[in-house]
Amino acid sequence: MTRPVIVIHGGAGALTRSAMSTEKEQRYLAALSDIVASGQRILAENGSALDAVTEAVRLLEACPLFNAGHGSVFTHAETHELDASIMDGRTRDAGAVSCVSHIRHPILAARTVLEASQHVMFTADGAEAFARQQGLEMVDPSFFSTDERRQQLYNAQAGSGRVILDHDGQNDPIDPDRKFGTVGAVALDSAGNLAAATSTGGMTNKQVGRVGDSPIIGAGCYANNQTVAVSCTGTGEVFMRAVAAYDVSALMEYAGLTLQQAGDRVVMEKLAQMGGSGGLIAVDRAGNIVLPFNSEGMYRGYGYVGDAPVARIYR
Repeated sequence: MTRPVIVIHGGAGALTRSAMSTEKEQRYLAALSDIVASGQRILAENGSALDAVTEAVRLLEACPLFNAGHGSVFTHAETHELDASIMDGRTRDAGAVSCVSHIRHPILAARTVLEASQHVMFTADGAEAFARQQGLEMVDPSFFSTDERRQQLYNAQAGSGRVILDHDGQNDPIDPDRKFGTVGAVALDSAGNLAAATSTGGMTNKQVGRVGDSPIIGAGCYANNQTVAVSCTGTGEVFMRAVAAYDVSALMEYAGLTLQQAGDRVVMEKLAQMGGSGGLIAVDRAGNIVLPFNSEGMYRGYGYVGDAPVARIYR
């Protein structure tokens, strides 16, 4: 019998080591470790993988260090548009929302779509109407704002005007196009079920209405009990074109690759060849995990039930 395990990420692409203070690094590592521990507790009590990834991503959304929920980045119009998705590997049911700006926890909305709707995805006003109907907590859009994120927007607009991905501070000596802000979780529970969840605030200075891979089933999120659960983070447009999350599963199912081989093939070869930067986290039906990334770093953590949480940023 395999041990239950949870894996999380807080986005790929990170400050260079020279720009990352010890204090800031410890804040990230402590947050990642605490959230892994929360997922471990659910799994240790025979909770479902679906519940574990839901709670892990909800906690990541609540932490302003990461670009999801409270602490999300701003669009070009100085607004917030959040996306999230979730998938149950046992049934392959899924739920997703995109371009929402009043739902406190988009991942809870995605979970409710999975459980209470015949549809898979709602967007914008329709997603928010569904969330209200289902009794989810709604907030003023200002709830998601932080001074740091607002300054990121102003920096972007005062500079080249280009879209900037997350973890890009004012003076970070790293190409801002190689920083990606998404959060996600994958898990295997004691019953052998897999689940995956992904959530994001998008990209600083993005056009209103832009949607990346995070809420797209098969691109930024995928789970199938026969193969693997995957959550992605990176240049969303490339991950969509590569159908990255599903590609890991397909390489395992149809080509007979191991989880390690499939993850490396997608991240290090296929995405890189298309100009895509970022990474993914994945767990297979046997409890093997991988966390490959081709960027400077990836905020990540994992924990098997009974073990201490592990958290990392760099290689």
